[in-house]
Amino acid sequence: MSAADTTTPAKVPPPRQAPPPAVANAPRARRSPGGAALPWMLLAPCLLILALVLGYPLVRLVTLSFQKFGQSQLWGFQPAESVGFDNFSKVLGDGEFWAVVVRTFVFAAGSVIFTMVVGMLIALLLQRVSGWVKTLINIALVASWGMPIIVATTVFKWLFDSDYGIFNALLSRLPGVDMIGHNWFASGPQGLAVIMLLVVWGAVPFVVITLSAGLTQVPKELEEAARLDGAGSWGVFRYVTLPILKPIVVMLTTLSVIWDMGVFPQVFVMRGGHPEAEFQLLTTYSYDRAFVVNDYAQGSAIALLTVLLLLGVVAVYMRQMLKIGEVE
Repeated sequence: MSAADTTTPAKVPPPRQAPPPAVANAPRARRSPGGAALPWMLLAPCLLILALVLGYPLVRLVTLSFQKFGQSQLWGFQPAESVGFDNFSKVLGDGEFWAVVVRTFVFAAGSVIFTMVVGMLIALLLQRVSGWVKTLINIALVASWGMPIIVATTVFKWLFDSDYGIFNALLSRLPGVDMIGHNWFASGPQGLAVIMLLVVWGAVPFVVITLSAGLTQVPKELEEAARLDGAGSWGVFRYVTLPILKPIVVMLTTLSVIWDMGVFPQVFVMRGGHPEAEFQLLTTYSYDRAFVVNDYAQGSAIALLTVLLLLGVVAVYMRQMLKIGEVE
């Protein structure tokens, strides 16, 4: 028997069959009736509530800003008269208004920067401490976050009181420092700095909790690779951690700007319901024009201008988020 007779013949794979031709008139999946309208039906209750809670006051605000509306019109002695853009002309031509705008922007910028820096530092610190320490810090953060604004403002008034404030007593223990009897609210900048600390104290917990959740999504492998490449702690944070947290940072910064530009109860309560000229922000200035001077039209005009400024901040936020979405 030869070698050719004992060799097993190779198996030839079967030829591929061509796919069946597509059916010309294949039946399409039928959409359920009302499928396109179902999301709007589910959103309808929420949209209705927003229209009632936000829509009507905003429409009323716009209407008042174009009218002459004072106490006589409020009590019905005289009808409201349309004055066009006169209220806006008076507001925009008033130097005091622009001083309040600058003061509001400086106050909001300082509060936002301080809040984001302190919040980021605490969030990074929470990644390095033990479990029980992290739990204690989170409890303290939630407790300060849940404290009512009126209570927190009263506590800060006591802390910075000129006669019995504990802050002055602690500073006076430093060598060469005598702060006994110092009045922090004698000048606008010092008083607004105290109010800024109050705002930051109430805003930091939300920033810390949100950033801590974002830090859990940072891959440890990327941080370890950056360290192996010679990057220090700052390099790892700048080139690895911060780019991943950028969407969260942009969101928190925008929300903080909106909240801090709308600060009202902290200033109002801290100054006993009558903020002086050096303490006026856009919110308190609008309130004073409407309910102290009884010029509701100008107060509405100032409030509407504040809304337009905040819409500009929201537009910047949406643009940044769209850029981030395009990169991803």
